[in-house]
Amino acid sequence: MSARRLSLRLGATALLIGAAFAASTASASAGILVASSPSCDDQAVSKVFTRWHDYAYYTPLPGGDFESAADGWSMTGGATTASGNSPFHVGRPDDATSLSLPAGSSATSAPICVGIDHPTFRFFAKRRTGTWLSLPMLRVDVLFQDSQGAVNSLAVGFVLSDGSWQPTSPIPVVANLLTLFPGENTAVRFRFTAKDEAWSVDDVWVDPYHRR
Repeated sequence: MSARRLSLRLGATALLIGAAFAASTASASAGILVASSPSCDDQAVSKVFTRWHDYAYYTPLPGGDFESAADGWSMTGGATTASGNSPFHVGRPDDATSLSLPAGSSATSAPICVGIDHPTFRFFAKRRTGTWLSLPMLRVDVLFQDSQGAVNSLAVGFVLSDGSWQPTSPIPVVANLLTLFPGENTAVRFRFTAKDEAWSVDDVWVDPYHRR
């Protein structure tokens, strides 16, 4: 794995946390996250990462192409959509915008339904400021609802970049092990945080493993 594609992921500890949540929940309270999530049924899929030798099918995260002002997303600290798309155009060839994250900002996605067969997600990222010496990282958290209806968060990835657009490595969802819906599904959001340097993010996709 090249350094610029490196995504430092939580390993066995995070998976054990997810498994513990799964084991401890039987039915969900009517929390905001679950109530606002779309269905897992009929998610459109495509092989968007084949040029990077990843032949899995992926479904787009709602608003994750950032072409419609990131509908359903919440922004803090100056995060916004901006001109400048990932050069790979894995969505539509005329896509022209991406997520801009100034230092100290964060963006939280619209909810998506996932299940035990949605193990990972990927996206495109570019560090806009800083150098390798400072090891600037983009933090990614998954937000999930527990059986009491409370929304919790868990760090699932820290992304590095050499300053050019690149796809991340597959990052584990982890909270997909917490199944609050019938059919072993649940609702999650993803939060992207640029702590010390500015970043751009584009084209966020989730892997429904069972569609391979």
